Amino acid sequence: MWKRVAAMVALVLAPVVLSGQSGTDNQRWIATWMAAATSRTEGAAPQAADVRGEIPPAVVAVAPGQQLPVGGQSPLHVNNQTLRQIVHVTIGGPRLRVVLTNVFGTAPLSIGAAQVALRDHDASIVPQSSRPLTFDGSAATTIPAGTIVLSDPVALDVRDFADLAIDLYLPNDTAAMHSPITTHAASWQTNYVSMPGNHVGVAALPVQTTTAYRRQDGLPTATWFFLARVEVTAPAATDAVVALGDSITDGTASGIDLNNRWPDHLARRLLTGNLRTAVLNAGIGGNRVLADGNGVSALARFDRDVLAQPGVRHVIVLEGINDIGGARDKPAPGARDLIAAHRQLIERAHAHGLTIYGATLTPFEGANYYTAAGEAKRQALNDWIRTGKAYDAVFDFDAAVRDPGHPARTLPQYDAGDHLHLNAAGYKAVADTIDLSVFRPRAAARTAAR
Repeated sequence: MWKRVAAMVALVLAPVVLSGQSGTDNQRWIATWMAAATSRTEGAAPQAADVRGEIPPAVVAVAPGQQLPVGGQSPLHVNNQTLRQIVHVTIGGPRLRVVLTNVFGTAPLSIGAAQVALRDHDASIVPQSSRPLTFDGSAATTIPAGTIVLSDPVALDVRDFADLAIDLYLPNDTAAMHSPITTHAASWQTNYVSMPGNHVGVAALPVQTTTAYRRQDGLPTATWFFLARVEVTAPAATDAVVALGDSITDGTASGIDLNNRWPDHLARRLLTGNLRTAVLNAGIGGNRVLADGNGVSALARFDRDVLAQPGVRHVIVLEGINDIGGARDKPAPGARDLIAAHRQLIERAHAHGLTIYGATLTPFEGANYYTAAGEAKRQALNDWIRTGKAYDAVFDFDAAVRDPGHPARTLPQYDAGDHLHLNAAGYKAVADTIDLSVFRPRAAARTAAR
């Protein structure tokens, strides 16, 4: 049995090289954008709208009457409406396909129609760029509970760093599914919900509302629904790097619709350096290494969010601060527990031929879950990341943003204000510490090593 399972996993993870098709010789599918899946389980009613603070300009532009519900993610349900969701790819290509997800669902999810297009601005798309998405030739599909579905390939010339608009017409009421909803809680990207009806591919979506909401700390953001990733065809030598992390990787406080997360900055550095490597953001706000919380633990999601990504060759891990902060003064989990968990991630990456890099945890003194005991754990984990020689390379994010006179704190110019998350300048600063030479193609790396 286990041999059959191992063979199936190997088949799924093997690179798919396309040949014998016009324009696709020596090409393969590679993920160029992803959203790490989280589960929204129905529970307490949404809190009253928080009318304080700024509503994002993109929301005001299309839904000026919308007030932002407060909570952990958008409480939205969709019924006979079209979702138009915006994704920012890293590398482009001549063909693409979209992967939809119902991985946390316990009931089937009906997709009545779907299209993909180049986004123009707000909820509008570039004329004549819309392409219908089909599924084994059908315009509609049903995603069984706990699974994903890949669209058929479509021809669309997607440039590097393009914004795509992915339209999903949901004919049924998602509330009537009585099922967890598969989302990515914090997109930091405005996404749109139509007036009733099938509006896929319409140039200017008739917007009823957006998926925006306000976090408990007052920050506005938004949610992606049912999107797993976008893949493009690229030369067979093209690789991808997955950034596995928590809210600091997810981009908390980086701004709305600005693509200022540190993986965004890394993607731009790579292409500027003529290294065609896709960057996939597998950050989940509130995520932990050892325990489930916001999203399942890093250990539990590693296969789905890292190993299953087409074209992945590298992994960057920035995880552990929520395990530390959540424990407060409790001894467990301790630094030894976290080190053991990181070793597990390293062994699993190496078993699949991936290189894996460790990023040191950034300072958090002043954060609402800071304790002296937690700081001691952070320092111990960072010391092991730097000196343990278990990771293939180390990126010292801590050194990039800490206050030299008070190393437990972030420098004010990089602090988003909560003493945990970074601002846009801080995210750029940590991305700038990454040694791009580790992403060189294998042949070039071997030549350089001689």
